[in-house]
Amino acid sequence: MFLNGLNLQMHRGMHSCVRLTLPLPSSALPASGSLGIISARYYVAPLVFRQNKGMHGFFKKANCIFAPMLNLTEFLQLRQHLPVIDVRSESEFEQGHVPQAINLPILNNEERKIVGTLYKQQGPKQAIKEGVRLVGPRLSEILAQAEQIANGKEVLVHCWRGGMRSNNFCWLIERLGIKSQALQGGYKAYRTKVLESFTQPFQLIVLSGSTGSGKTEILQELKKQGEQIICLETLANHKGSAFGGLGLGEQPTTEQFQNNLFEEILQLDLNKRIWIEDESIAVGKIFVPEPLWKNLRTSPIVKVDVPREVRVQRLVEDYGKVDKELLLDAMKKITKKLGGQHFNTAKEKLLENDLATTADILLTYYDKAYTKSLENRESRIISEISWDGTHIADFVKEKLNHIDT
Repeated sequence: MFLNGLNLQMHRGMHSCVRLTLPLPSSALPASGSLGIISARYYVAPLVFRQNKGMHGFFKKANCIFAPMLNLTEFLQLRQHLPVIDVRSESEFEQGHVPQAINLPILNNEERKIVGTLYKQQGPKQAIKEGVRLVGPRLSEILAQAEQIANGKEVLVHCWRGGMRSNNFCWLIERLGIKSQALQGGYKAYRTKVLESFTQPFQLIVLSGSTGSGKTEILQELKKQGEQIICLETLANHKGSAFGGLGLGEQPTTEQFQNNLFEEILQLDLNKRIWIEDESIAVGKIFVPEPLWKNLRTSPIVKVDVPREVRVQRLVEDYGKVDKELLLDAMKKITKKLGGQHFNTAKEKLLENDLATTADILLTYYDKAYTKSLENRESRIISEISWDGTHIADFVKEKLNHIDT
């Protein structure tokens, strides 16, 4: 099966397949003899770009290896019970990844930068050589981690475009007897599907209400009672105001938020209504996908009216344990909109630990902003319901579940 020496075959116009035997330092070679080692100085690295069924016979005669490829639909089904390995670099993974995927980089951040620069300056041949040289010393560690992740199961693998990294990785781990399949088109194909999903004709019903009305809690109760929901604030790990990130930790990247949102959408029946909280296009540092947000802004609205004193108490409960310096920093972000006098009074009351008065002052600004956000959408309000903030299960059952959209 193996070719001796350096053998690089590239059929550019025919969905190319490449098989390459490259020299490696002896210290870089894996201990196992089952990894395609021809001699103490050579290691076989098959580089498979894309399978073309019409050319399969030609490439088979050329002694090329084809990694099994999955389309996205197959991948999404199989990943429900098989582990997914993302072989992209750490920074690529951190920017956005398939939820539950495990990152096991073929090239780490620095190595990817080196190989990428070589590719641009000297072409693919030198880049491939350098990539193999860099990866060599870490092969044993990579393979050991792959065995641990697989745990006796088949694994699904992807890189950015379903090319060299994923196919080489599949070839390597199959030398250890780990069955694997690569995602055709890689993470790029997944991202394309993610972005397409937001253009679908969702039957949204928008839950609206002033700051402190408990909209997120209402959404969660709707879900408990069998309704479909999209909770943007939960996915964004942010409550939407200048104070919305306090006590919640880091937000995901916008890309990861979109991925997580897509995963929620996969669970929904788009032939039925979906409740969603009224939001601006920005939730903290994250932006709601524009097609979905435009849908939200033109959908029917159910407005929940909660007394101001109840909303003040809710805000005190939500933010009462947050460090006062963090609260003050958040207040400074809205000083201009709040007004200097209101800001100074709110600051004074905050430092006196009078959180109720502080919250009441802040609602002066937020209530005006909420009223303005509804100015051009009042005709879309299909129901306006009062709630005293208690007995949420009864409220949802009696007032919201039976709303006719």
